[in-house]
Formats: sequence, structure tokens, C-alpha cells
Amino acid sequence: MGSAENPQPANATEALERLGRLSLRGLSMEGLLQIVADLTKTVMPGSPEASVTLVVKDHPTTVASTGQLATDLDESQYERGHGPCLHAAHTGELIEIADARTDSRWPDYLPRAAEHGALSSLSVPLAIDEDERVCGALNIYAREPHAFDEDSRSAATRFAPYAAVAAGNLHAYQSARDRADNLQTALETRGVIDQAKGILMDRHKLTADQAFQVLAQMSMKTNRKLHAVADALVHTGELPLR
Repeated sequence: MGSAENPQPANATEALERLGRLSLRGLSMEGLLQIVADLTKTVMPGSPEASVTLVVKDHPTTVASTGQLATDLDESQYERGHGPCLHAAHTGELIEIADARTDSRWPDYLPRAAEHGALSSLSVPLAIDEDERVCGALNIYAREPHAFDEDSRSAATRFAPYAAVAAGNLHAYQSARDRADNLQTALETRGVIDQAKGILMDRHKLTADQAFQVLAQMSMKTNRKLHAVADALVHTGELPLR
């Protein structure tokens, strides 16, 4: 929620800058995921609800949600074993439903989405850890048909890396929560990402979000985890080329 000291962002650019300025070290991963979902809801068109799906070894769960509509529609897809959010998570494709009443894909799911009042949706894949069979999606369910344009698709794609970092850290912590050194490793990982952002901001006069997006893009380009890209920059002064 917004306040006088921390008002709601007016648009996606402001929301992304707010995310970029956050210290990953100072947040729980659940907290960061919820912030991503809340900001997505605030700035995306179509009076939406948003959620984040985490899939671990083919077992999906909703790890952040802005409302019951998003949670219900996520779970409806999990029950069926398919749907736009799971397809996006598993294939790495951005999936848009322009009008759930007329789209012919997933015929046993989309009528249910329309009945719930979600007439369009956008599911953005999250690249987390292919080796560990961990993937995910940022899901946006809008109450209006044809709610998304090129600008909103681009904004949703830029929100996704923040969710991917948080979901990946959350999985790493949950998978070894009894090991005390695992929490320390997670904290150090977030600290390295913050350091790398600072280097890029100072060197190239970037905003916080622009610096984070550079790291995210290099992570995808080199097929390396984002924290590994950040660590290379911090320790060598250069972004890895492969």
C-alpha cells in the first residue's frame, strides 16, 4: 500500500526504479516476491491481480499473490496440469490470453477463467535454475479483454527478473533450510548483486533498475545464474562474455 512517505508508483518506470533501489540483502525473499506482485498489480492495465508461480521438479505452487482471483486461477491450472502460467514456466515463452471467451487454447481452463472475471492474462516466464528443474512465471490476470499492449508486455518482462532472483533464492533456502550456512550464502548472494548494481550505476551512470536489467540480460545471454554474473563483475571488474 502507498503512504505519504512512500506513495504508489504512477507507472511501470517508477515501479521498476523502486525495485531497483531495494537492497536485496535487507529483504526476505517472500517479501520481495510480494513487492513484485503488488507493484505489478498497481501499474499494469485492466484492474489486474498478480501472482508468482514457482515450479520445483514439476510441482507448482503460488509463492506470492495480490488476491484470491490470482490464487484461484493459479490453482485451477495446477489441478489440471496445464494452462498459460505452467506453459510459460516450462517453455520460457511469454503467454498472452487476449480474450478468455474466444481463445481456443486450454479449453477446460479458459472458460473457468472467464467465469471468474479474468478476461485476459499475461504469463511471463522466470528463468531460475534449469539444472535443478526449477522454473516459474509471473502471472497477471486482468478483468478486461485485450488489456495488454506492447508497453505493458515490455514492463511485465522487466519485472520478471526481480521475481526470478527472489524465487530462486527462496527455493535454495527452503531446500536446505536446516543448514545454517545456507542462509548466510543466500545473504551473501544478495549482497553481491547489490554490489554489482552499484558498480554499473557508477561506471555507466545507470539507474538502479537499468543496472539490474543489464545483469539480468547478461545472465540470459551467457546462460549463467544472475548471482554468478554479479560475482564475476565484483571480482574481475568485467561482465562475463560467456
